Amino acid sequence: MLSQTLLPIAGAILYYVLYYVYRASTYPLYNVRGPRSTSFIFGNFKQMQDDNQLTKMWREEFGPVFRFKHLYGIRHLHVSDVKALGHILTNGSAYQRPTSTNEFRKNLLGNGILSVEEDDHRRQASTARPIFEFEFNVVPMQRRILATFGTPQIGRLTEIFVQKSIQLRDIWASQLAQENSIATRVDVFSWLRRMTLDVIGQAGFGYNFDALEATEKPNELNHAFTELLHTPDAQRYELFQFTAAIFPILKLVPYPGKKVIDHARAKMFSVAGRIVSDSIRVSAGEKSFDSKKDLLSVLLRANLSKNVPESQRLKDDEVISQIPGFLIAGHETSSSAVAWALHALSLDAAVQTKLREELFTISTDNPTMDELNSLTYLESVVREVLRVYSPVPFLDRMAMQDDVLPLSKPYVDKAGKSHDSLLIPKGQIIHVPILAVNTDKEIWGDDAGGIQVCHSDGRTSLPHQAQFQAYGGTSSPFSRGTITALGFVFSLVEIKALLFTLVRAFEFEPAVHKGGIGINSTGLQAPMVLAEPEKGTSLPLLLKPYTA
Repeated sequence: MLSQTLLPIAGAILYYVLYYVYRASTYPLYNVRGPRSTSFIFGNFKQMQDDNQLTKMWREEFGPVFRFKHLYGIRHLHVSDVKALGHILTNGSAYQRPTSTNEFRKNLLGNGILSVEEDDHRRQASTARPIFEFEFNVVPMQRRILATFGTPQIGRLTEIFVQKSIQLRDIWASQLAQENSIATRVDVFSWLRRMTLDVIGQAGFGYNFDALEATEKPNELNHAFTELLHTPDAQRYELFQFTAAIFPILKLVPYPGKKVIDHARAKMFSVAGRIVSDSIRVSAGEKSFDSKKDLLSVLLRANLSKNVPESQRLKDDEVISQIPGFLIAGHETSSSAVAWALHALSLDAAVQTKLREELFTISTDNPTMDELNSLTYLESVVREVLRVYSPVPFLDRMAMQDDVLPLSKPYVDKAGKSHDSLLIPKGQIIHVPILAVNTDKEIWGDDAGGIQVCHSDGRTSLPHQAQFQAYGGTSSPFSRGTITALGFVFSLVEIKALLFTLVRAFEFEPAVHKGGIGINSTGLQAPMVLAEPEKGTSLPLLLKPYTA
């Protein structure tokens, strides 16, 4: 009797063992080298989350192509070969966001353009794409819509960028005056996050968040973002969010951070609903949208255009679902970028001085977009900061079909065999390490980890750009083929306006010892004081009033 029970069980176990061995041995990437997984549940995910330099060490050990384990043993392929990345990023239909990534985003952002794929994405992109991507290889209808979101539109918004930058400048100046000291320690990151929230409110939606205003009660939306992305528990929340994205049934379970996520989502959609209803109501009483220059009004105008077929228009709930994406992208990435820029300038007095000298060649405190764009050294500094301190450190893409991935240099597998291409099976997830490529010494030179804009011979340039074209994009998180920010032009001009205003008013010096600022990575790279992890993200700097 016992043997009759045990034999089927043993047979089933043997079957699954043999099946696993067979699948592993026939897996096309079986012989690709990589680090040992330290946990069946966490794979290498927790290691990578705790140490943002780890993949750089693995790259030095295994080369630009290696395998690692994500959560629950899911096999990911790390690819930093520039030829391979060019192939991936320029073949958007063959390499799309993984299902788990879309679920992760939907949990927080709803069904906006940052979360949907394929038909829904194409339909939403026909109207909303200009906000997220400044690509010009589009059909004529999309090109006409794109024109409303292009350089002239951002030029009209520059006044808002500058006004809010001046408001922040005056707050800091007042703080320095009150303390009556030579230098004052300021957590610039927390203030930048408040300022960029105000900017996306006015420039994005024609809505006043008043996050910079002095009130006893903190701004609720900014508080929700802080709790979700910037507390010491943020990485733990991210881990459980990914778990729920992989196993959607867990959405029914009160996992750690679920209340925080639900609160942030509810707050964003509450604000979004008010913004859209107010905008539609106000616009209904106007003869034209033309008097409103915020991005939402332009989106609504484009959505109602006679050139857009009824079947292609966004529904009201889809318009609302765009706003949480606007908020996260336009608020968090820009504030992180400027914070890292000020950090870099505080560490390099020569670059800071040279930049300030150029900024004072503009006589007004209220520059236009064209005047900001005429400052070539400012352009170099911004581009280099986005390269070295990319706010978005990586992307994940999933192969939607079997494919052959070309390589710029051969890789050697476990058996010692050399390959000049990779067979990619359908369903394979590929990890695109933006930051690793952005700081690759083979592309950017020996000083790849620092901003390269102040040379001993006085040269200023965007280094190695020709070599980097193989990557299929630029040295910023807004690389071609991705939808990670509110639009390169929008963010670039906002960053320039902030640096223009702040660097002319203050001198920035480190407030902690060298190497004391690290990264708290939760999808976006934010600065933190390594000795004070309990405080979450922050960037304290010493500010001195600048007098010519």
